[in-house]
Amino acid sequence: MSQLFSSLQLGGLTLENRIIIAPMCQYSAEQGRATSWHRIHLGQLALSGAGLLIAEATAVEADGRITPQDLGLYDDACEQALAQVVTDIRQWSKIPLGIQISHAGRKASSDVPWRGGKNLTPEQGGWLTSAPSAVPFSDSDTTPVALTEERIAEIKQAFVETAKRADRLGFDLVEIHAAHGYLLHQFLSPLSNKRTDGWGGSLENRMRLVLEIYQEVRRVLPRHKAVGVRISATDWAQGGWDIEQSVALSKALDALGCDYIHVSSGGLSVEQQIKVGANYQVPFATAIKQAVKMPVIAVGLITDAEQAESILQQHEADAVALARAMLWDPHWAWHAAAKLGAQVQGPEQYWRSEPHGVKGIFKS
Repeated sequence: MSQLFSSLQLGGLTLENRIIIAPMCQYSAEQGRATSWHRIHLGQLALSGAGLLIAEATAVEADGRITPQDLGLYDDACEQALAQVVTDIRQWSKIPLGIQISHAGRKASSDVPWRGGKNLTPEQGGWLTSAPSAVPFSDSDTTPVALTEERIAEIKQAFVETAKRADRLGFDLVEIHAAHGYLLHQFLSPLSNKRTDGWGGSLENRMRLVLEIYQEVRRVLPRHKAVGVRISATDWAQGGWDIEQSVALSKALDALGCDYIHVSSGGLSVEQQIKVGANYQVPFATAIKQAVKMPVIAVGLITDAEQAESILQQHEADAVALARAMLWDPHWAWHAAAKLGAQVQGPEQYWRSEPHGVKGIFKS
């Protein structure tokens, strides 16, 4: 029996299979509000047959957006716009829906990637960013403002309020974004966190904000809804956050009852040296899986069904998350089911699309 198409429990949430669509920024919102692009983009992925669809990094406050075009869930207008997307998906798909909530910190106020992704000044439509310490991401960026204790408290509450909005909208899962060089990752890494107060210095202090936000988000969500954390397991840079510290953070989250951990890497330092290849991040997930009880999600150039199946069969992770591969082939899960002799959910309108040699992959 295929492990990829076996069920998985994330806290109180049951997934039909272990294929997860990872959050993918679309840079297509208007003042933080979802648009018709999100209905098209998330709508097609909701018909994919995957076990879980996690919506893109969604800012908890306007200044926490990566770009001015980022999705947000920090006011009533944002909530109303995203509600229309969720309603449309729910009408046609049973897929569990998650949302990744985030603050970009010093990597906020950037241009969209297809225009170079450079830091935007206020004169260019950007804003002054904030971070654990007044250390810019790159020498060409405007220096961020070091967060005061008061602002840290406000941002913590912003994560909580966004989680409440996600709950009202009917999301089944909330993922706290502590990866890819954004604010919570900036607190974790000694390369970006130079504080000497209770939020910096020791590993315990640097982990504090992630752990406190997890606890507060978990407190305001019902138990049947999953709460997990995405981390970068290493900065791929000397003196930075690494797998040993990631294991320590994962153990701390596990002890608090975290429902899962989603293991990526990089994004914090322009000095990163990444050796990219198939499964290149999977060993990080495996190291963490050996240290915790909660499910571990692996990512990193996982592109074909046999590869994904092998990761699970070899107990290297409990689930796999795909991003670019899903954009390239939104029916990846259908094709994987055909290869592995499994079944998936698919819209009745598309049942006739099955090739003659693979009849019966859709669940009735």
